[in-house]
Amino acid sequence: MNPELKPHRAGFVSIIGKPNVGKSTLMNALVGERLSIVTSKAQTTRHRIMGILNGADFQLIYSDTPGIIQPKYELHNAMMSFVYSSLEDADVVLFVTDIYEKYDEEPVVERLRKMEDTPIIVLVNKIDQADQAAVEAKLAYWQEQLPNATEVLPISALNAFGTERVLESVLEKLPVHPEYYPKDELTDKPERFFAAEMVREKIFKLYKKEIPYSCEVTIEEFKEDENIIHIRGVIFVERASQKGIVIGKGGEALKKVGTWAREDMEKFFNKKVFLEMHVKVNENWRTDPKALSRFGYQ
Repeated sequence: MNPELKPHRAGFVSIIGKPNVGKSTLMNALVGERLSIVTSKAQTTRHRIMGILNGADFQLIYSDTPGIIQPKYELHNAMMSFVYSSLEDADVVLFVTDIYEKYDEEPVVERLRKMEDTPIIVLVNKIDQADQAAVEAKLAYWQEQLPNATEVLPISALNAFGTERVLESVLEKLPVHPEYYPKDELTDKPERFFAAEMVREKIFKLYKKEIPYSCEVTIEEFKEDENIIHIRGVIFVERASQKGIVIGKGGEALKKVGTWAREDMEKFFNKKVFLEMHVKVNENWRTDPKALSRFGYQ
């Protein structure tokens, strides 16, 4: 064996933390592609989204998970099941917090304290918003809270500061293993999933209050021709009154969502897109196990 050849490392890296700490921004920075929704609103990530980073001698499978919350209804329970299942098969855990957060005695921290065999890297995000003394105090806080963590690192995911060190640290801790996915794959999710997520992101950016949280998006048709992709999507809401809000006066709001989403889709798929959007009511889908199963939450 050539001594210059490095052994191939591969493994699953779970990114967990509370809503709005920058988990999705971090994964997008680490993978180099925009795979996860990034908005200023909490709970935008609902699924476990895997982003794959390949090198000649490694394959990292990152999991961006929903923000850790206290479940209030069935959708929340499903979202938290994605978080905890990601911990079960993780080779490395990236626990993302930020410069502002403190955790009281919470189940996820207790669970992390008991993970003796899995390397845990604590990432204190948004350090660009604090002075050096505050950053050092927060790093010390987490070293005390999670003494079993292998590292506590300061980062700014938005500015990609510290992400190179995160990559180096993860690679050091991955097991020697052949690749799990073909080297040219970027994610385990199908194209339909990302089309739906792009629509859902625009809903979070355009509408206020409860509307974004009451919406789910499905792609019912995805036909790719040589020069264009034809996509038909449906936005499901919980009540008839919400349908009117999503559509807007004269259909203007829905048209804006479609235009914004189509522009992102064309960049993502690198092809012209024809997008057709509809709005339907599925009453109380967030508490309906059958609806949640149909939407891919079980």
